[in-house]
Amino acid sequence: MITRPRLLLATTNKGKIREYRVLLSGIPYEILTPADCGITAEVKEDGETYEQNALLKATTMASLSCLLTLADDSGIEVEALGGEPGIKSARYAGENKTDAERNSFLLAKLKAAPDIRRNAQFRCVIAIAEPNAKVEVFSGACQGFIADEPKGTHGHGYDPIFYVPQLKKTMAELTLEEKNRISHRARAAEKAKEWLINRMG
Repeated sequence: MITRPRLLLATTNKGKIREYRVLLSGIPYEILTPADCGITAEVKEDGETYEQNALLKATTMASLSCLLTLADDSGIEVEALGGEPGIKSARYAGENKTDAERNSFLLAKLKAAPDIRRNAQFRCVIAIAEPNAKVEVFSGACQGFIADEPKGTHGHGYDPIFYVPQLKKTMAELTLEEKNRISHRARAAEKAKEWLINRMG
């Protein structure tokens, strides 16, 4: 029996895991999570860029698991806030906040901002690390703007307040199939998927 090579997704975020299982469907790898491998360690994301955080997670988890490991870091960047929250997106409203609390905090910061300055983008950087520390990096972005209020029940994070003009919906109003055609993570994952397939020869 031929066994497939294994790929570890270095995240415990259920929303991300669900998205990646779809985004990476068709690759000749068995996709695992830290829970599948009995790994409970958490990697402190103290880098100054998305790339640094993705590399830190990927290389650390690859070393712990001895598996090819994919990690990402992503965030939302708002023009009126000078590009914030950026890499601080998950902690912008404070530690251990819910997605709803993060969205409310960001909307409050933008209350007086004119529409033209509510332009925003989601950015994602994916790092894939070998246990020997060899690393490949891929990136993607999605343009939009911050809506006046949350709409939609799909997705996670800032999806309910990120409006996608060409689809006239927030990211949270999109089906997973629609989101995976245009999202920052989908664009980075498309490049990563191509590399993973080519790696197999």
